[in-house]
Amino acid sequence: MDRCSYRRRKDVTLVSLLLLVLAMALGPTPSSAAGNDWWTPTARPTPDSQINVTGEPFTGTNAEGEVGGFVDAHDHLFANEAFGGRLICGKTFSEAGIADALKDCPEHYPDGSLAVFDFITKGGDGRHDPVGWPTFKDWPAHDSLTHQQNYYAWVERAWRGGQRVLVNDLVTNGVICSVYFFKDRSCDEMTSIRLQAKLTYDLQAYVDKMYGGTGKGWFRIVTDSAQAREVIKQGKLAVILGVETSEPFGCKQVLDIAQCSKADIDAGLDELYGLGVRSMFLCHKFDNALCGVRFDEGALGTAINVGQFLSTGTFWKTEKCTGPQHDNPINGASASEAEGELPAGVKVPSYDSGAQCNTRGLTDLGEYAVRGMMKRKMMLEIDHMSVKAVGRALDIFEAESYPGVISSHSWMDLNWTERVYGLGGFVAQYMHGSEGFVAEANRTKALRDKYDVGYGYGTDMNGVGGWPGPRGADAANKVTYPFRSVDGGSVIDRQTTGERTWDLNTDGAAHYGLVPDWIEDIRLVGGQDVVNDLFRGAESYLDTWGAAEKHQAGVNLAKGATATASSAEWNPFTSYAPNRAVDGTRDTRWAGGWSNDQWLRIDLGSTHLVGRVTLDWERAYGKSYRIELSADGANWQTAWSTTSGDGGLDTARFTGTPARYVRIHGLERGTDWGYSLYEVGVHSS
Repeated sequence: MDRCSYRRRKDVTLVSLLLLVLAMALGPTPSSAAGNDWWTPTARPTPDSQINVTGEPFTGTNAEGEVGGFVDAHDHLFANEAFGGRLICGKTFSEAGIADALKDCPEHYPDGSLAVFDFITKGGDGRHDPVGWPTFKDWPAHDSLTHQQNYYAWVERAWRGGQRVLVNDLVTNGVICSVYFFKDRSCDEMTSIRLQAKLTYDLQAYVDKMYGGTGKGWFRIVTDSAQAREVIKQGKLAVILGVETSEPFGCKQVLDIAQCSKADIDAGLDELYGLGVRSMFLCHKFDNALCGVRFDEGALGTAINVGQFLSTGTFWKTEKCTGPQHDNPINGASASEAEGELPAGVKVPSYDSGAQCNTRGLTDLGEYAVRGMMKRKMMLEIDHMSVKAVGRALDIFEAESYPGVISSHSWMDLNWTERVYGLGGFVAQYMHGSEGFVAEANRTKALRDKYDVGYGYGTDMNGVGGWPGPRGADAANKVTYPFRSVDGGSVIDRQTTGERTWDLNTDGAAHYGLVPDWIEDIRLVGGQDVVNDLFRGAESYLDTWGAAEKHQAGVNLAKGATATASSAEWNPFTSYAPNRAVDGTRDTRWAGGWSNDQWLRIDLGSTHLVGRVTLDWERAYGKSYRIELSADGANWQTAWSTTSGDGGLDTARFTGTPARYVRIHGLERGTDWGYSLYEVGVHSS
């Protein structure tokens, strides 16, 4: 009896060992069991979308302490709450579950014939199968501009595929809201911005709840670069709030008259900062009291120009460009259904093909807003600003050595790229098809190498832009499923939600969950180097943000100093005396006599190391002039000179030199007037 018991125990032990070995060979090890996977939620809603990614997300930093990962510098998680709440159909998440989140707008039933915005922007008749969950026959799709593409589980898949930074731009447009037929809430832009900010925090709590409590989820809103680095080090997604709206702080303009004040701008910036916003656009689609916009093209451009008129009382106005940069062409713009909104007898104007720049640049209020953002260490988004406005903004940043400038989705003239990199800014490209994306990435590769920076993309999902279409099941170098993530730690298969499975080759970039597939397509089309630059994107974005946070305004040695000049223009109503150029305000200026050889001399009071001089010209500027330094006011040396001045805000940098006196010596005027300076700045570095 004892012998039999021993034999049975021995047999059980052998079977147990065999089963353990088999489990170790074929199944997950105990350290990666589902219950211990920190990246796997313990309470995901049922039913829900699949993620279709296996493997542990990468964590930590490299040997140099740098984070890795992709950055989407431009997305709109909650655009469904914008434009009156019915332009984009479906929700990013719902406490009631996926069936409630991913359903069409009521007016799209039964066949999409009332999907008005679809056929305004896309053409056709807008008809489609409105059913979302669980069949998704017609949406989301790469060319559907009115359906939710940012369902939270699709964003989760992008994170699992290697993305570590997401900029959620809170977006709306009051005029589009007011003219659109269907809406269920106010068209006030700031009301919508506040709601979208709240919902971003609600989504964070929604994800946290799946993982067992506050702070445990992968979706982490951050308000400074150090927080972002820590989140990414943990392997999670750092989410930054931005703003992209047409009339921030109510700063619209009607018949060229501003509808806001400096106090409104200060209050608005303070409120946005308090909401957690750290980057923003000053204008978008319509000219406003802050800046002119970079035009849209084609039928959409015509529709936007109609909106511009309805908002401001004026259509876009153009002029010949003064440099290589230009705004988008609007001559020969296509007809649009939106023209029916114009009053009787009013028509969209035609435009001269030789005049492709917006006449409107950065206004005085816009400059005040730019400087207000600098004080708050916020990052300025220069996409959508006219080239005239961008040029002035970059001049201001260069004068102050401020790095906080972002181009997030290919809406600036790309000739600005090196100036952005030179400041320490960050550039991301719109989510084009892989061939186009690779071509542009290769064009700017030398600049990224020169400045040792990574690259980003701006998906602009829910942003009414259109996304990469399918390259085809028979395309060369097509995506083969499953494939490994860029870091090699995860396996990514086709994405399934409900009864629908998407394949990038045949569906294109239909929703946010296909971002990893799109990156794999880029790798196959363009090679590993492009993807390597993208994988450095998170580090470079945080470098720009961190440098902006650390920026300290330099001491202006010229402010309040004694100034003299060769001449000063006389006026019975105001003074143009030399000291007006060093009184610390752009509301006054020095103006000299109307001849070429004129100078303005500044006495710093004692000897200082001088290495940078900024000149803020009025319309009467110097074409050829020198900056001269002296220790005694008698012996002068030229520190910097130009023969091609073009006005605006000039920054002269040169080797630091001890000097007490600084002289701006005009040699040739740029106009028939004299020389006139709003303000001169003198800095040590």
